[in-house]
Amino acid sequence: MATGWAGDGAVQDQIDATVNDGVQRARQQLRQGPGRERCEECDAPIPAARRQAVPGVRLCVACQQAQDAEQRNASLYNRRGSKDSQLR
Repeated sequence: MATGWAGDGAVQDQIDATVNDGVQRARQQLRQGPGRERCEECDAPIPAARRQAVPGVRLCVACQQAQDAEQRNASLYNRRGSKDSQLR
């Protein structure tokens, strides 16, 4: 089957690369080792239950939520780039 410039399986290769990038990024964000007893940002105590549930925890719940919101806002880049968005 003729596919133009793309080789056979190129679409699947791109999908696999995107998934692998996402998995690698998620694994890099996982912390290891004992967690901190006090938050790095605000110095609030981190409950023992949170330290047990999240290995290597460094932030309290409030600071973690703020950091997650910042990361979510920064990751709104559309890697796929739909045709419609390119025409505007």
